[in-house]
Amino acid sequence: MTEARVTAPPRLGQEEGRQLITEVKARAGKGGDVVIDLGNTQEMDSLGGACLVDTALIVKRRNGAFRIENARGPVAEFIEMIEPALHPPPPRPKPEDSTFVEIGGKALRYVGEVGEFLALCFDAFYWTIIAPFEGRGFRWGIFVDEVLEMGVRAVRIVFLMNFLLGLIIAMLSAAQARGFGITIYVADLVMIGFARELAAIMTAVVVSARTGAAIAAEIATMKVQEEIDAMRGMGLSTSQFLVAPKVLALSVSLPCLMTIGLVAGILGGCVWGVFVLGFPPSVWLDETLGAAHLSDLMQGYLKTLFFAIAIALIGCHNGFRVTGGSRGVGLMTTRAVVMDIFVMICIDIVFAAIFYYVLGR
Repeated sequence: MTEARVTAPPRLGQEEGRQLITEVKARAGKGGDVVIDLGNTQEMDSLGGACLVDTALIVKRRNGAFRIENARGPVAEFIEMIEPALHPPPPRPKPEDSTFVEIGGKALRYVGEVGEFLALCFDAFYWTIIAPFEGRGFRWGIFVDEVLEMGVRAVRIVFLMNFLLGLIIAMLSAAQARGFGITIYVADLVMIGFARELAAIMTAVVVSARTGAAIAAEIATMKVQEEIDAMRGMGLSTSQFLVAPKVLALSVSLPCLMTIGLVAGILGGCVWGVFVLGFPPSVWLDETLGAAHLSDLMQGYLKTLFFAIAIALIGCHNGFRVTGGSRGVGLMTTRAVVMDIFVMICIDIVFAAIFYYVLGR
């Protein structure tokens, strides 16, 4: 193995250190050892010592050995001070976590996230319901803007999706009912299905993909740009300005959108029943209205209210938890939509169990 011996100048400063690094790079090949002779060096400053540390790192990256010889007097004392930087100990291998450690770590992270979500729920409840009655104010201007964005601008897509779904449900159910001669009961099926389930679920899914993602992206962008930290630094409550108006606006908008979705779904089924199945509009309408029950409508509207609260809180929660830059914003937006749909299914299961097994409906 080759060994390059380099003699340092009498004074080792920044310029001399750079020249030393250049000489070592030129003379030391890959895997070659380097010896720095400091026998002639009488003076060395901190910049010269930093250059020696850089030289040692360069040699080690080339898989060579680095050592210093013949240092005397103050230079030797200085070399002794920077010895740990010249010859750092090898890094300790990171111990592998056991399965129980990994499970415990994930469990602690989930528990911490649940705690943060519950704290956000309590803050939202306080600033939405309690704080206005204590004279602490509510951001009504932001509330109106949110209703316009979440509700009014979603009317067309909600109407279209539910209309098409009603058309499809009537089409598929009529094909089965025709064999039994009960195609008129397709009107009952569409009415009950949309009142109890389809209008609430379809509207909530559309709003989740449209509004839930927008809430998460908006707050996540503010977090990345440190606007959230600026608000907290000024003593402003993020729940008052960002969370409470969104929760109340979506709680008002989503039941209204569900009503539009219900009408659109029934209209879609009516189009198929009148123009394809050949029933008179009055007959189809009478059958539809005869199948409408208050309990079915109440079930759909109660679901919608809980869906609205869940979508708003989950979007805000994921927005506040963002880390990183623009990639983190995209990941949290996607996570918010997935969590929205999962939580809506869980809420739907709970309501189904209550209405069908407890209330007998």
